Amino acid sequence: MPDIAIILNPRARSERAHSLVDELRQLVPEAELLLTEAAGDARRLAAQAARDGFRVVVAAGGDGTVNEVANGLAGGGAALGVLPLGTMNVFAKEHSIPAQIKDAIAVIRGGAEREIDLAAANDAHFIQLAGVGLDAQVVKQTNWESKKRFGALSYLISAAQVVSRMPPKLVIESGGAMHEGSFVLVGNGRYYGAKLVLFPDAKTDDGLLDVLVFKKLGYLDIARYLGGVLIGTHTKLADVEYFQTHELRVHSEDEVPVEVDGELSGTAPVSFRMAGRLRVCVPASGGSPAQ
Repeated sequence: MPDIAIILNPRARSERAHSLVDELRQLVPEAELLLTEAAGDARRLAAQAARDGFRVVVAAGGDGTVNEVANGLAGGGAALGVLPLGTMNVFAKEHSIPAQIKDAIAVIRGGAEREIDLAAANDAHFIQLAGVGLDAQVVKQTNWESKKRFGALSYLISAAQVVSRMPPKLVIESGGAMHEGSFVLVGNGRYYGAKLVLFPDAKTDDGLLDVLVFKKLGYLDIARYLGGVLIGTHTKLADVEYFQTHELRVHSEDEVPVEVDGELSGTAPVSFRMAGRLRVCVPASGGSPAQ
């Protein structure tokens, strides 16, 4: 039985999928390579690989593939490895996993691991970030063809369309307190997107969810929020609430989408909580978040 299973989402780089398969077979000949064909395959394959006794199950793709593999590994004994090949690789950045395939493979072979929190939104696990409202609606509107054509810019195009609409009213309940806002982000790490530090106090192993509640949703409001994020002052804005909690519930009278790690996961109401731990292959330095 091979020690490593690699689950590859060919759509992460569809234009070079065949060459990527050949490259991985050359670089990691000792691994068993498992290809996905449809949504949900990565989760199923990861769960089976864990049952089969693989030491490491590797997600080769973007954050969506990492999420599926992590869901498959939840409660099992295998560690999660990551080859960051997708449009968004926030989880890899959070844990200082290098972008180059050869370097990321070296991390997996190196054997260093750390335990991180595994959060859940209702029954769906997530490892980096979940959102209710704005960003989930953006994910809902941004299709594969748009991402293939425009890359990360496709999300900005969708965001401009979402912001032009009337925002929903969200009610957030946590620790006996009630909050209201237009959209909510829940993090298990510091980063949102490639470079934005959204949750400055977040740690991936502290057992706490980091929560941002944004009160407004107009063009000027989003510009203010983004400007605050860029200079690190967004948590001090009067219409932004930032807190940490073990669990929270978000509901609305409107139909509001929910996303986890960049993938749609139903609609509100949604309850967030910590749901366990997950071992992750990291650089020998410990994989602390990049500064």
